[in-house]
Amino acid sequence: MTISKRRFGRTGWQVSEIGFGAWAIGGAWGSVDEGDAKAALNAALDAGMNFIDTADVYGDGRSERIIRDTLKERGGERPIIATKAGRRLSPHVSDGYNRKNLEAFIDRSLVNLGVDALDLVQLHTPPIDAYYRPEIFAAMDDLVTAGKIRYYGVSVEKVEEGLKALEYPNVASVQIIYNMFRQRPSQLFFGEAQRKDVAIIVRVPLASGLLTGKLTAASHFAADDHRNFNRHGEAFDVGETFSGVPYDVALDAVEALRSIVPGGVTMAQVALRWILMESAVSVVIPGAKNPAQAKDNAAASALAPLSPATMEKVRAIYQERIAPHVHQRW
Repeated sequence: MTISKRRFGRTGWQVSEIGFGAWAIGGAWGSVDEGDAKAALNAALDAGMNFIDTADVYGDGRSERIIRDTLKERGGERPIIATKAGRRLSPHVSDGYNRKNLEAFIDRSLVNLGVDALDLVQLHTPPIDAYYRPEIFAAMDDLVTAGKIRYYGVSVEKVEEGLKALEYPNVASVQIIYNMFRQRPSQLFFGEAQRKDVAIIVRVPLASGLLTGKLTAASHFAADDHRNFNRHGEAFDVGETFSGVPYDVALDAVEALRSIVPGGVTMAQVALRWILMESAVSVVIPGAKNPAQAKDNAAASALAPLSPATMEKVRAIYQERIAPHVHQRW
């Protein structure tokens, strides 16, 4: 299987357009056995993925350590690993994003990942006022100079935050939610990011599983799955869970989308291909808990481009059913 590659902004990297989102193998998605987690990651790498996205808080470092151990066992060429820093802060306030704390988080990730320098560190959805504090970005510049990180970026909740991050000249990437249920980034933000040659990492591409077409009103989620405990934003931004769309509204929209899925292809693959229709996207990072999911995700890269009629139908369903709930919020 061959996954197409895309430029990762101005870094010079060529990354698989479908990468591996490693939140689920760390925690907050129900129980995932370590053996299954390694098997999923190995399947993703075998399929041609060369970009892994993780964070220091996914399972309190478990995700990073599973990646380290899996890559050590595999040997060979290393993929690019993007991690994140900042959500270990308690309280999670912008004052905590200082040189001392960031360096401590980065030092911990260096150990967890077993490397001398981190490829990419993303500020992990910091409070919005952090984007108006140049000293935070200057601290990241210092950590690049010190050789602890190669590049840095931000993971944002809102388009506004992404636009503000683009004003900092050394921000190499912005990670943002973009999917059939969260279409706003394509209106202004993507064009601005392309103009500044900043890479775009797309997270939550399947709206927490909704866009697989497999969830129903009767679906049950474990107590330690954020789709149970963060339905209304109790633990973190509600936009991270089901893309912020009310569950019943989303299920109805999924039914309307089924007609665009051709035979022999899954809805998840069509949802990923829809994201890849946007040239500003550098990489999309669906999660996988097992090898089958990883292989299915990878196969989306080989799908033919979606037709103008399909793109229009997705846009119409979004405008009519979804946009009133999410468009102005994020």
